[in-house]
Amino acid sequence: MIVLIIGVLLWSAAHLFKRIAPAKRADMGDAAKGMVALGVVAGVVLMVIGYRMADGAVLWGRHPATVGINNILNLLAVYLFAASGMKTWITSKIRHPQLTGIKTWALAHILVNGDIPSFVLFGGLLAWAVVEVILINKQAKPEKSTGPFPVGKEIGAIVGAIVVFGLIAWAHYWFGYPAFG
Repeated sequence: MIVLIIGVLLWSAAHLFKRIAPAKRADMGDAAKGMVALGVVAGVVLMVIGYRMADGAVLWGRHPATVGINNILNLLAVYLFAASGMKTWITSKIRHPQLTGIKTWALAHILVNGDIPSFVLFGGLLAWAVVEVILINKQAKPEKSTGPFPVGKEIGAIVGAIVVFGLIAWAHYWFGYPAFG
């Protein structure tokens, strides 16, 4: 479990570096980008390894209803990422669409995986996203998208989200974590 915890902490620290120590990050210039990227990649590797080897109590198991809700929430999370990059209508309503997507994704995974390693992984990433939103809001008001919002962009975000969600579901099967079963 310690490898998983270190991975979540490393991911969080790398992402929060800009918010917690903005002067230090600015002083480092482009070198900070490499350090953050290395921290993020190392965090992901440790999270994957740590999650696969972690063992802990199971408070509830998978159920067809939670699997269905999980999939709907994850499709929404992927859509929020796509919409954010395309500046669609939803980005004029949600202040932090990508971080909202992370929070949605994390909650969905906690719902469907009722075990302690999942609480550590997805709960840790949920906590990071909440802290990130709080720090961003304290430092600056995020800009919301303003119209017009072409229908083509909206359709593109929806279709893109469905395609990416399908690829993610396939990858889950490939790694031994069925997304629909």
